[in-house]
Amino acid sequence: MKRLVFATIVVLILAVISTMVGVYDLQWGSIFNADDGDNQLVLLVSRVPRTIAIILTGMSMGVAGLIMQMLARNRFAGPGTSGTVESATLGLLTVLILAPGAPLMVKMIVASVFALAGTGLFLGVLSRIPLRSPLIVPLVGIMLGGVISSITNFFAYRYDLLQSLSVWTNGDFSRILRGRYELLWIAGILTVIAYFAADRFTVAGMGEEFTTNLGLDYRKVVFIGMVIVAMVTAVDVVTVGSIPFLGLIVPNIVSMIMGDNVRRSLPWVALFGAGFLLVSDTFGRLVRYPYEIPIGTVVGIVGSAIFLTLLLRRSARVG
Repeated sequence: MKRLVFATIVVLILAVISTMVGVYDLQWGSIFNADDGDNQLVLLVSRVPRTIAIILTGMSMGVAGLIMQMLARNRFAGPGTSGTVESATLGLLTVLILAPGAPLMVKMIVASVFALAGTGLFLGVLSRIPLRSPLIVPLVGIMLGGVISSITNFFAYRYDLLQSLSVWTNGDFSRILRGRYELLWIAGILTVIAYFAADRFTVAGMGEEFTTNLGLDYRKVVFIGMVIVAMVTAVDVVTVGSIPFLGLIVPNIVSMIMGDNVRRSLPWVALFGAGFLLVSDTFGRLVRYPYEIPIGTVVGIVGSAIFLTLLLRRSARVG
């Protein structure tokens, strides 16, 4: 418990640092001065919403990745390696084509439906092929995501929406402002729901027969998990774009230390996801200051290196 409190304090410190970093030089000594409207405007409209968005995204995507790994019973499964992100992007494109003026909530709902369908398709494919190696799962997911992404790019090109789609899906917190991030609170609520259902996901990760013998409805547990993963992915894609490898590497790193008990490891996954994203975003804003590297690029580089390390480590064990 003390370690969890300490980790929470560390994340809060990182959040304060993230709020302080930016091109505009905030005058903290006069931040509560009623006559200093510029400082208050930047802080309340830009800096604080951005920091909250980073925390909510890191927590929710980390937890979504953990749930996905339990449902697929594979450490290399995640929203980015199961076609879930690509399906949500296809749903977003569908709204941009059919109803370009639709509000964010409508975009999120449609993207959630597509993400749920894509996740279900991924799990359905896995249930019908022999899994002789744990590496088959991410390969199937990457191939499925590639097919869905190709369909998305075809229709985006056909309707001249490639640039618009790129703006929507490229992971970037620079566009986050007050009134533009509030959907992420839905992802935060889903993270809390996932904690209360954690024991069920732990049991479901042991297989359908084991879950049924304990008196649980395996299909219902899997469906709840799929809904959480799909909605979190859709909210994050619609609000901040796609952040690669986040839902994959965070649960893996935590599981190396905490094990496979979802209830015990879930708070750590949420905190580590938030802290990792805060550090990555701060680094992206400082490395080429006053310019900014999008968070998707920073996490993509770091995440790919960690992902390759995990693959090589697992391959060495299998060998």
